Amino acid sequence: MALVHLRRSVRALVLDEGDRILLCRFVIPQPTGPIVVWAAPGGGVERGESGLAALRRELREEVGLALDADPPHVWHQEVIDPGHVVGYDGVINDYFLVRTASFHPRGAMSDDELAAENIDGFRWWRLPDIADYRGSDLFSPRDLATPLAALIAGGVPPRAVPLGL
Repeated sequence: MALVHLRRSVRALVLDEGDRILLCRFVIPQPTGPIVVWAAPGGGVERGESGLAALRRELREEVGLALDADPPHVWHQEVIDPGHVVGYDGVINDYFLVRTASFHPRGAMSDDELAAENIDGFRWWRLPDIADYRGSDLFSPRDLATPLAALIAGGVPPRAVPLGL
């Protein structure tokens, strides 16, 4: 069996005092036209970097949030799909819960640097707006509303909850 080459990533479920979640708007170019995906801020773990160090770096770069403590690991996602991430056979996303006061996201990255990572905006979403969304944009994970509702209602799980695509 061939080795599967997965991109290891970390993501922050940034929830404000009103349980709104901060999501990045990714515009992914495709031959048939761009796909818009709303996903938690975060990104790849670099060689020699711990997951939490990567999370701190990504949050500072993308949204300008500094962590003062290690957030709890709440979700684990593995997607095996050679078309999902360019240059990889899929991705592993580890999600961490970050509670904070609402803020205007503006990180260290310039608009051009964000665009190079396919990010073209940020939005605070309420759970009902995600659950009731019927447009063409996608969420990551696709059924974000279900595990997010469980997280908001039940708090930090005893171990990371496995997620699908």
